[in-house]
Amino acid sequence: MTLDEFFTGHDDSRRIFEIVREAVAAIGPTDIRVTKSQVAFRRRTGFAYVWMPDMYLGKGDVPLVLTVGLRRRDDSPRWKEIVEPAPGSFTHHLELRSESDIDGKVCRWLQEAWEQAA
Repeated sequence: MTLDEFFTGHDDSRRIFEIVREAVAAIGPTDIRVTKSQVAFRRRTGFAYVWMPDMYLGKGDVPLVLTVGLRRRDDSPRWKEIVEPAPGSFTHHLELRSESDIDGKVCRWLQEAWEQAA
């Protein structure tokens, strides 16, 4: 699947995704893998993912969710949900409603995840 196919009919989600992609590209080399359920940013392993909740939960007001994998639990109140699928591996979900949601703090989380995925 291509990015164009993934985001067909989801222009708001695509605009936000492009800001996430620019933020990741500014960190360093990254592979992008597109599946029918998500777009993954990878180095040796995946470190960040974007997906559209309305694909699973029906129409809503959140165009995109950014999922960031960290080796620690970050207690920022911005996270919608944090889970620990394996000891010492924390999955953080951040709802993105606009391009401005990708700020310096989000870039620092992406940097940390990118470094850990080496």
